[in-house]
Amino acid sequence: MAAATRTKAIYRSTVGAKAVMAVSGLLLLLFLVAHMVGNLKIFFGADSFDNYAHWLRTIGYPVVPHVWYLWIQRAVLTAAVIGHAWAATTLALRAKRARPVAYAHRPKVQGSYAARTMRWGGVIILLFIVWHLLDLTAGTVNPVGDAAHPYANVVADFAPSRWPVTLFYALAIVAIGFHVRHGLFSALRTLGQRTAKGEQRARIAALGFAILLCVGFLSVPFAVLVGWVGPA
Repeated sequence: MAAATRTKAIYRSTVGAKAVMAVSGLLLLLFLVAHMVGNLKIFFGADSFDNYAHWLRTIGYPVVPHVWYLWIQRAVLTAAVIGHAWAATTLALRAKRARPVAYAHRPKVQGSYAARTMRWGGVIILLFIVWHLLDLTAGTVNPVGDAAHPYANVVADFAPSRWPVTLFYALAIVAIGFHVRHGLFSALRTLGQRTAKGEQRARIAALGFAILLCVGFLSVPFAVLVGWVGPA
């Protein structure tokens, strides 16, 4: 009876962790898509991009005070990031404890590159989030750092002379792409794509979506770097 109760508790906690992983992952994915689409407005010129950035500060007004939407969004995203990291760590540790005895000759695990590097990718992404907030949100480490001119902030941020910043941004976006690919593939498999053809379709869909997301994000710093997008 005690063993059954313990097993039931473990099952419930595992299901709970997976639910947190799924919900937080979905929230973060939706934000990434919306953020990427918004970033692409920079190709329509300074006025279009600045107006979009200022509009974000007025969402919900006058129902909620000015800029409150952004703070609510930041709070939700922070909770999602923490919940996602907690769920990933919990599930990984639980899986490790479920097989406490190491094999004398453990066969090579047939996992994707993304699955084997999720841990380091997560570290890179967390560091990037901190830098990104200091750079283009708070303006602390941005050469311009003027909240009234977000277009100028972006152009100054990815100027050729600041290529290390662009390189770090690109590395972080690629890490996000691997995370999205792995997470989306796992989600599609959970939804029933477990046959050989189903897994192939899920793998292609996840890879295509991740590539599209990466290209969308990386197009902005690349355009600034080569001069397609410049000072207004």
